[in-house]
Amino acid sequence: MTSISDLKQRAIKNVDAARDELIQLSTTIHANPELAFKEFKSAALLSDALEKHGLKVERGIGGLETAFRGEARGNRAGATIAILAEYDALPELGHACGHNIIGTAAIGAGIALQPLMNEMPGRVLVIGTPAEEGGGGKIILLKNGAFEGVDAAMMVHPAAYTLVTRGSLATRRITLEFFGKASHAASSPEDGISALEALLAAFHNINALRLHLRADARVHGIITHGGAAINIIPEYTAAKFSVRAATRAYVEEILQRVIQCAQAGAVATGAQLKYAVDDGYAEIIPNRAIARAFAENWRALGVEVHEPRPNERMGSTDMGDVSHAVPALHPYLAIVPDGTPGHSIEVRAAAISPEGHAGLLNAAKGLAMTAIDLLCDENLVQEAKREFAAASK
Repeated sequence: MTSISDLKQRAIKNVDAARDELIQLSTTIHANPELAFKEFKSAALLSDALEKHGLKVERGIGGLETAFRGEARGNRAGATIAILAEYDALPELGHACGHNIIGTAAIGAGIALQPLMNEMPGRVLVIGTPAEEGGGGKIILLKNGAFEGVDAAMMVHPAAYTLVTRGSLATRRITLEFFGKASHAASSPEDGISALEALLAAFHNINALRLHLRADARVHGIITHGGAAINIIPEYTAAKFSVRAATRAYVEEILQRVIQCAQAGAVATGAQLKYAVDDGYAEIIPNRAIARAFAENWRALGVEVHEPRPNERMGSTDMGDVSHAVPALHPYLAIVPDGTPGHSIEVRAAAISPEGHAGLLNAAKGLAMTAIDLLCDENLVQEAKREFAAASK
């Protein structure tokens, strides 16, 4: 029987053999950024690469045109390990979150594992998940059964330093609309009801609320419509807010207070309020059993792995919802200097830099090596499941 160590060494060599192809794939996706649910070229490039290397590919899974699933089957029954790809870009900034690396690393892991599957049990799924940046593609895929039968799920995100057990913030988004009454702002302002003043009051109320929130909470928003002309009392305004916190329960509590802030603005001005709340993202529950294996594999590659810092700064991701459905891991790999902000032009530049390319290859290797651990070590899978069950109570 082939040893786990030997399988890992061969997976590493397979990633190295595909180096130029993977870098070209990542660079091409970076140069052609596509927004949520419109990642047609990126999804085609990634799924075509899997198919070229012998994986069985389904396109348009889970009711999403730009989702896909590549499958590599082992020589007998065993665990099903999902490796997740993201490839949507940010409005205006392009791939300033490095999703070109995330998507290509998943494909690199699939390419590395496919030739080894006739020596291992189980199966590997490389699942293309659209619209992480606000669309919640993974949540839609979960609801539509794309993760049925999955025993564990993993992905790697580029970052400013490397760690395997950081979580994320739960989040929900709310749209506020205020309806007033238009009138001439100079000759008859007394006849109008300003939807803008109602909206500004809501902003001020929310700013006052921040003093009384826990340190993990974040409430931030933008005005999407502020009025039509400066000489007209605005009859319609709108804004979008994101509410985040360490747990979904606290997000729900804050959300109700944000709604009250908006209602107060409407009452104070005489405007009418309408609001709509999306489903949002759950917080990540990092699976420490998988994390230990992942960290060991990265260290074997010479990657320095850190522990989370006190009061760790975090964003939000729909991988959180996956972690509430199956044992999951969302490690981070440094491609920029510590302290570099996410969603920045610095990250965008680094995503196709030598550091970004090195991160891509190490991400693919770490995913492939940890998948081998999970496929070949039933005890590790069971430990991950026990931990998941305990965290879900």
